[in-house]
Amino acid sequence: MAGIEHDTPIPSEIKLHQKSRVLEIAYESGEHYTLDFEYLRVFTPSAEARGHAPGQETLQTGKRNVTIDRIEPIGTYALRFVFSDGHDSGLYSWDLIHNLGKHHDELWQDYLNQIEAQGLSRDIDTSSRPAGGSCGQHH
Repeated sequence: MAGIEHDTPIPSEIKLHQKSRVLEIAYESGEHYTLDFEYLRVFTPSAEARGHAPGQETLQTGKRNVTIDRIEPIGTYALRFVFSDGHDSGLYSWDLIHNLGKHHDELWQDYLNQIEAQGLSRDIDTSSRPAGGSCGQHH
């Protein structure tokens, strides 16, 4: 797991905006990022979504309206976001959060391209395991 290196940017300010569903992050350097909840949820670092090896990733779908219920600090190196869809297993290290801010536009466009290419939706969740029974989809 990523830890804190001597050059890892650590946010000087973190604000959770429930109404606009964004996380605002500021750094001493003057860098400032606004990351919406859907973006943070889609790019969860959890093993459940990322898999344990390249090619095992599960594209996260149907997260447009997800909210963050709370943020929990994990030691001095990461945050855990507790999302409204029950997801809470991703640990967002300081370097991951900085990377998500710095490369937001490319990462988000790549995600939108994948959703479109696979015929999926930001409004229909096909990435979570069904609670039970068949989901009724035909392949």
